[in-house]
Amino acid sequence: MALAIGVFLATLVLVIWQPRGLQIGTTAVGGAIVALVLGVVSFNDVFTVTSIVWDATLAFIGIILLSMVLDEIGFFEYSALKMARLSGGNGNLMFVYILILGALVSAFFANDGAALILTPIVLAKMKHLKMNPVAVFAFLMAGGFIGDSASNPLIISNLTNIVTAGYFHIGFWEYAKNMFLPNLLSIIASIAVLWIYFRKDIPSYIDTEHLPTPESAIKNMMMFRLSWWFLGLLMIGYFIGDAYHLPISLFALGGALLFLAIGTYFKATKPIMTIKAAPWQVVWFSIGLYVVVYGLKNGGLTTYLAGLIAQLQAMGNGYAVIGTGFLSAILSSIMNNMPTIMIMDIAISETGNHALAYANIIGCNLGPKMTPIGSLATLLWLHVLAQKGVKIGWWEYMKVGLVITPPVLLIALLGLI
Repeated sequence: MALAIGVFLATLVLVIWQPRGLQIGTTAVGGAIVALVLGVVSFNDVFTVTSIVWDATLAFIGIILLSMVLDEIGFFEYSALKMARLSGGNGNLMFVYILILGALVSAFFANDGAALILTPIVLAKMKHLKMNPVAVFAFLMAGGFIGDSASNPLIISNLTNIVTAGYFHIGFWEYAKNMFLPNLLSIIASIAVLWIYFRKDIPSYIDTEHLPTPESAIKNMMMFRLSWWFLGLLMIGYFIGDAYHLPISLFALGGALLFLAIGTYFKATKPIMTIKAAPWQVVWFSIGLYVVVYGLKNGGLTTYLAGLIAQLQAMGNGYAVIGTGFLSAILSSIMNNMPTIMIMDIAISETGNHALAYANIIGCNLGPKMTPIGSLATLLWLHVLAQKGVKIGWWEYMKVGLVITPPVLLIALLGLI
């Protein structure tokens, strides 16, 4: 156990720190190799992990690819401008509308898509509106929070969702049905708590007259019109795949590549550049980090966690749901939600109560907002902001995250009960 923890911590530190520009996938694979050499995991474990994460990882790549093509045709910028215009200059309404947009983007294009694509667009528009730094911070923090807190409704909304659904063989419709109420409550609670926290920093009036029209953001009208139909058909495809037990990546990645081909035909995108820009490092990151995490399972950590969950179950269903959710949340905030989701999935499977997988997902999606290292989406979000000249310190981030996250998490878990 001590050796497994040592390898895991060293890998996690290097993934977050990224010394000399070392990419996250390379670091995670390096950690997996070290775990293999030291005997923490076996080659059979590597094959086991790969069989668990391959579908989730390829689906995630597909979702991001699709998001990138939509971004190139102006889909997200149009949506952001439309929301800003709908507010009529009312600062509080704009705050709520931007959060609703963030929730929708997170639901259909994953929380990482919201972090990578929507954040720079919103930041650019706020600078265009000449909002003061305090208001900019409020909108950015709120947008970053909703990206994760609203990433529960569909299997495709978060990499953690895809991994868990695959691990427990949860269908697309079954997942959406069970997560509808918890996610709805999570969105409502997020907007309410964020508004209460930032209400003094939100301008009462924002002059939106000088904003470009939403239509001006569209770079290819044919692809823009087609995209709405394509997204609708893709969603139907997910349900068809569910009925026939087909891998979700078949539709997520297959659909993205088809949409990329259509975009190339209409000269709306540059395929080579788009494919190159896709986060392929996430593939190696998922496999490598999960191999390292499997070493913790071999060391007995999952058995220990399964014992804790069993004690919660003995107290009743409500205690089990809330306890599991907060346990996942705390672990995610300390050691990142990617390793946490697998460790907790394995522990839950050992207890036999697979229904707690939903509590694990909610905890792993919301809990990371307490610290900057909690999720890949938050790390990407901070990286995007830093590239745009906006630096948010760890303590500055945690002062908000530690206050906002617990009440929203509790409300979402109560919805699950």
